[in-house]
Amino acid sequence: MFKLTSLNLNGIRSAASKGVEGWLHKTQPDCICVQEVKAQAADVQGKHDVLAGLKGHFHFAEKKGYSGVGAFTKHEPSDVIVGFGSGEFDAEGRYVELRFDTPARKLSIISCYFPSGSSGEERQAAKFRFLDEFDPYLIALKKNREFVLCGDINIAHQQQDLKNWKGNQKNSGFLPEERAWMTKLLSETGLVDVYRRLQPDTTDACYTWWSNRGQAYAKNVGWRLDYQIATAGLARTARTADIYKAARFSDHAPLTIQYEWLL
Repeated sequence: MFKLTSLNLNGIRSAASKGVEGWLHKTQPDCICVQEVKAQAADVQGKHDVLAGLKGHFHFAEKKGYSGVGAFTKHEPSDVIVGFGSGEFDAEGRYVELRFDTPARKLSIISCYFPSGSSGEERQAAKFRFLDEFDPYLIALKKNREFVLCGDINIAHQQQDLKNWKGNQKNSGFLPEERAWMTKLLSETGLVDVYRRLQPDTTDACYTWWSNRGQAYAKNVGWRLDYQIATAGLARTARTADIYKAARFSDHAPLTIQYEWLL
């Protein structure tokens, strides 16, 4: 079995201070993909570049304290791809891909942080540009290799993926255009939302993010924004999915899926 976790850290130093490494020691994932590292190379070197024995590989944003993604693994990758070739978005530190290639199989584990459009029209427009640019990249990638994309996608796909769907239809994260992009990605490419493959009907227990306002976490007024999206062959090997809520390391909860394959 291969245990794969995805977690938006909302700052790697903040999550470390809240005990994320101790939790990793207990849960022992083979790999954890993280988003919103909010640090530079100098901030993690010798401090947070190894977590619970897992070696980290990163894509840092040029802007300090902003974005950034990483993937920590117990297995040495055959290659590490930093950025997806975007002139605009690679500067924001949004994509790192670990490749585990053998003569028999090409396989990637990707950590990706999609832009949020909640701060206003300018960032929403940037989010749409990202979606337009990233879609053909994933389609091309799928032609050449199996992969699992772990990430904070910043989109709640269906009504069951957030508590107050009626009141959020004009808000970033649940806009019709965003949801249509997600539907098209899954339906036309054959990629699979792995959590929904295993838990097709779950509602309140599926949320992975809660606002810091209005006691949203205590009342479980949440959104499902964190995903593992896989090629069909890998998705078929998924066996269990868990969203951990017993402790909080961030405003997001870790999503862990166990697959029946080995690197």
